[in-house]
Amino acid sequence: MDSIFDQADNGTRTRILRATFEVLGRRGYGKLNLSDVAAAAKVSRPTLYRLFSSKEDLLAAFGEYEQRNIEDSVRAATEGLDGVARLDAVLRFIVEFQDSYSLSRVIEVEPDHVLSEIARVVPIMRDLIEPLVPQGDRRIIAGAIVRVAVAHYLVVSDDRADFLAQLRRAAGIPGNESRDR
Repeated sequence: MDSIFDQADNGTRTRILRATFEVLGRRGYGKLNLSDVAAAAKVSRPTLYRLFSSKEDLLAAFGEYEQRNIEDSVRAATEGLDGVARLDAVLRFIVEFQDSYSLSRVIEVEPDHVLSEIARVVPIMRDLIEPLVPQGDRRIIAGAIVRVAVAHYLVVSDDRADFLAQLRRAAGIPGNESRDR
């Protein structure tokens, strides 16, 4: 059982990770500094350093935090669904997520960092999507979905319906994609 201090640390830790997202969106990874994160989180620098000993430690924790949030969101989007409906819910989540994700501008600021992160994340996302593919070669289909999503992340499209239709095509989901326009 967590002590009251551990619970307070978890709340502070989450606030710091949310502030990290905010600061990254403004400054990018290269110009991120812990003073800005502490100010955005409304915590002292000693508090931040007690929970995260370095910028690298904070960024590693932030990556895990983001991944956990995405996994939780995918679970919520697919709850109670199965088969093609479950996969389609994930595809819709991908479109909505990318449309609302404020760190997408980091591509313009730090393309090298974004590309290295994409190389790290592609297998993680493929492994997350693969069990949701109801038929066919699940690994290949999941990989195609992730790569279409990455392409749309790198070169932003303003047509969400086309993005969803392309994801559905990669997933092998039949249907009238124009109904979502």
